[in-house]
Amino acid sequence: MMNKITETVKYLKSKTNFTPEIGIILGSGLGNLTDEILIEHSISYQDIPNFPVSTVKDHSGKLVFGTLSGKKVVAMKGRFHYYEGWSMDQVVFPVRVMKFLGIETLIVSNAAGGMGEKFNVGDLMIIKDHINFQPVHPLRGKNNDELGPRFPDMTNAYDPSLIAKAQKIADSNDIVCHQGVYIGVQGPTFETPAEYKAFHILGADAVGMSTVPEVIVARHMGIKVFGMSVITDVGYPPEAMEDVSHDLVLAAAKNAEPAMTLIIKELLK
Repeated sequence: MMNKITETVKYLKSKTNFTPEIGIILGSGLGNLTDEILIEHSISYQDIPNFPVSTVKDHSGKLVFGTLSGKKVVAMKGRFHYYEGWSMDQVVFPVRVMKFLGIETLIVSNAAGGMGEKFNVGDLMIIKDHINFQPVHPLRGKNNDELGPRFPDMTNAYDPSLIAKAQKIADSNDIVCHQGVYIGVQGPTFETPAEYKAFHILGADAVGMSTVPEVIVARHMGIKVFGMSVITDVGYPPEAMEDVSHDLVLAAAKNAEPAMTLIIKELLK
């Protein structure tokens, strides 16, 4: 693992000579945030040693370096998912690399299905906690003490001060923005009505197929995390559930993207 991280970091530094402060991972339908970045370098995943390649529609597969709201950032325009067939080590590998490039804070976004009467399609949800329902834990195996401790604390996986600041930004801009618990599942199927009900009973407010492994690994390495979901469909209560497709998810995410972009830009300031 360390040899691969070192090789990848060395390559990226040779191509960019850039030290980012903040990492950003953009989910389905949310890649246009990179249009707000004053880009200095953009590198295709397929050109980066040891990087997987995105296979999901609308995940364009580029690592973007530049400045956003006065901060040096590195942004993943497209992420990797366990359901694509990558190992969990491959899914979280970019987070490891971003840490060794210099980031101290990670911002993650995703499209998610909402649970509860408070949610409407297009709402935003700041992630205050998560439930890991992925089939493989990203820290499974022998621990590398160079990366982090064997048993990392997840009490404040999502930084409380960043949550408070983001909520204040949303409120001051009249943006509908909830706070809730995100449950990360494998996918790639969307949830059945019974699964939505079960996840709601477990205490989840939104469900998606990403984010949790990346956050676990970030916290393992001492990176502060802020997470946000765009509610692209509602699956519970049952009467709120409608047929869903990836195209509908992308459309809903794109409609909500300007509001999420505003919050992230102001948060970086």
